[in-house]
Amino acid sequence: MRRPAPPETSLKSSSPNLTRRGFSIACATALLGACTSTPTKNGNETPGQTPTNPNSASSAAATPARAPRIGLALGGGAARGFAHIGVIKALEARGIHVDLVCGTSAGSVVGALYASGMNGIAINKLALTMDQASISDWALPFRSRGLLQGVALQNYVNATVGNRQIEKLAKPFGIVATDLHTGQPILFQRGNTGIAVRASCSVPSIFEPVSIGGHEYVDGGLVSPVPASFARKMGADFVIAVDISSRPEGAPTQSSFDVLMQTFTIMGERIKTYELEKYADFVIRPSLAAMGGSDFGQRNAAILAGEEAVAKAFPDLERKLAASHAAPAAA
Repeated sequence: MRRPAPPETSLKSSSPNLTRRGFSIACATALLGACTSTPTKNGNETPGQTPTNPNSASSAAATPARAPRIGLALGGGAARGFAHIGVIKALEARGIHVDLVCGTSAGSVVGALYASGMNGIAINKLALTMDQASISDWALPFRSRGLLQGVALQNYVNATVGNRQIEKLAKPFGIVATDLHTGQPILFQRGNTGIAVRASCSVPSIFEPVSIGGHEYVDGGLVSPVPASFARKMGADFVIAVDISSRPEGAPTQSSFDVLMQTFTIMGERIKTYELEKYADFVIRPSLAAMGGSDFGQRNAAILAGEEAVAKAFPDLERKLAASHAAPAAA
């Protein structure tokens, strides 16, 4: 059988012990995320404004200010990634049009569905009927570098987006992964959508590294827990970042999976803080303190938490968006 063509990379940057069934569920949640950069350059430039005659004040006044191009940066966090769906639903309900999407790990899964043209309600319905066992594929023991292969996730994503390449999706979409051998972030914007999402979700030791174009890639959360910088470099004027990560304090560490997730949290805390402060215009943080990374059964609660977070923060978001829209005219 022919292997699917690997995604082309458009840019780089310098910048258990559980029962088999229980562990399968815990590992499957890593499809939705785990996990953490320096920005990269790409070819998606922000469209220019309509030129006006600089000598004509009336012409300048008649030209409306261009609305800011909104980018949505979706972070990683295992099963907590279901909260992204609630955020998308709530933004749509309030008339917020997202122009481009960038995702890490859990965010890459939800982001791929959203970028494909599905709305929040459709993604919600899909999430509530998803069978985690159908996207878990155990690797051969002692012959691999991960417990799960990730091919089932790859196939699921491709089937759901209609087997379209990244660049053929309805919205511009970027997927962040980590080069295993250099530690550098990579932003996939072209090629096989499922393979790129699989790479972004490949939590070390849980999933096998993904080979693409002669390089091996693992979870994007190692280098960019919430990819605000990449959304900016994709051309966003206004970046809405969704942080679903947990705080290190008080996180569960009873199982091997919990320990792994806690390790990611600790490593990514400082990177995440820097990236959000520098590149995000607005950060949405759903209240998920009672939800662990392996709480796959709490998907509906996570979705509701995402909706509630937007409802609470919307007055501030609306104010900042209005200021961003007015800024070009004031200049």
